[in-house]
Amino acid sequence: MAGWMKWAALWLLLIGIVSVIVCVHDKRAAKRGAWRVPESTLLLLGLLGGALPMLATMLLIRHKTRHIKFMLGLPLEILLQAVIFILLFRRTA
Repeated sequence: MAGWMKWAALWLLLIGIVSVIVCVHDKRAAKRGAWRVPESTLLLLGLLGGALPMLATMLLIRHKTRHIKFMLGLPLEILLQAVIFILLFRRTA
């Protein structure tokens, strides 16, 4: 495995964990009527690599599933990330 792939895997693991934690926190805050995480922050975390775990978490805990911004945006982010990864992988293979 190329050196950059190890770092990419570590990054995706860490950003995925952070994305899930933030998503669950936002769901709990919504139930309590407390301070909420801005939607732009959630989408940015997805764009930075946490889209797949965040989408899975949102579907599992039924959070923001009625928001087209997330139910369409996160899959598009996943697709974009997959294309970028494939292009990078082909370039180094």
